[in-house]
Amino acid sequence: MVLIAGGSGCSRLRPKPPAQYVYVTAKQTFLRDRVAAVSNRTATVENGDRLEVLDRGRRFVKVQTAKGEQGWIDEKVVATQDVFDEFEKLKQDHKADPVVASAVVRDEVYMHAKPGRDTERFFRLAEGEKLKLLARATLAKPVPPGTRVAKAVPASAAPGASVNGVVAKGARAVGTTAEAAPEEPVPPAMEDWWLVRDSKGDTGWLYSRMMDVDAPDAITRYSEGQRIVGSYVLTTVNDPEAEQDDKNIPIYVTVLSPYKAGLTYDFDQVRVFTWNVKKHRYETGYRDRNIEGYLPVDVKMATDPYGKSPTATTPAPTFSYRVLADDAGPVIPDPVTGAIVPGKTVLKTYRLESNLVRRVLQPGTTAPGEAHPEPLSDKKKAAAKGGKGKKKR
Repeated sequence: MVLIAGGSGCSRLRPKPPAQYVYVTAKQTFLRDRVAAVSNRTATVENGDRLEVLDRGRRFVKVQTAKGEQGWIDEKVVATQDVFDEFEKLKQDHKADPVVASAVVRDEVYMHAKPGRDTERFFRLAEGEKLKLLARATLAKPVPPGTRVAKAVPASAAPGASVNGVVAKGARAVGTTAEAAPEEPVPPAMEDWWLVRDSKGDTGWLYSRMMDVDAPDAITRYSEGQRIVGSYVLTTVNDPEAEQDDKNIPIYVTVLSPYKAGLTYDFDQVRVFTWNVKKHRYETGYRDRNIEGYLPVDVKMATDPYGKSPTATTPAPTFSYRVLADDAGPVIPDPVTGAIVPGKTVLKTYRLESNLVRRVLQPGTTAPGEAHPEPLSDKKKAAAKGGKGKKKR
């Protein structure tokens, strides 16, 4: 009798195993009272809800909500604690990162823990959700299984010749066969991802095509076929006769890039839109083109430390950005993380004085040399050669 009582006491003293949790990844789903073709709904759960695990079946998990509701849920629509912790770590690691631009979600889409379509996903964003952009990554687009990777037609191939199913068009004939010169691999298609923070502070990676940079319609019409990467208000100008309801008209500095994924820079053009009070319209007050620029763009009120005019000591709208130096060498994105880390850069700072934009530069110094993007056709050739042959101007 003593032994039995002792055994029962040990059982009562044994610590209860820690609770296990899963998290809903679906937009909305239901808990059911049984795993069967016919069952009853016991509760409604939504994206992000934490559920305590009570039991596990073959493909389903029995869970309990924070309200005490119980039921079975398909394990395909829940994330594990490890996935939740990964997103929480991402949030904490980047909570102090500067915001480089704002954007709006184009359609319902998931945040990913890392750049890439096959990475873990969790938080589901609704169409129209406002986002803060933190960093960009670029990766090779996944190739579907069984897809044959094409190779470029050699430059020596005669017009009309077929190499690996690719027909040469307009090539210069050298020799007698298309195999006279070695074939070069076609550069992989690329796709861009952005590390974003939503209105609730949740952080994750988002496919760039699923969002639009938040820029006012008043200046997007002047984008001239380029993509606005970021727009920032420098100051405002009062125009009592403007058509807008708000007579304080914003003056913008914008950065733009070609509509192409996989670029090794964030923008290749900077443009300032000033407001003409007499004509009541936006005009280009400054433009910097043919550059390899990198976010963020810093906007603030500042004096000119090198100026000698009376206005130099008066704070004025000032903006700065970095461009690749001409001796920095080629920029190659990390093949695993997609991170783009330029080498040597040049800081360019400008002041807006009335409607004039002037560079802030120490007297007696010359502006450092800058790298310039290659024409797109030349970039494809350089990429096919492994990123070599970066052209400087």
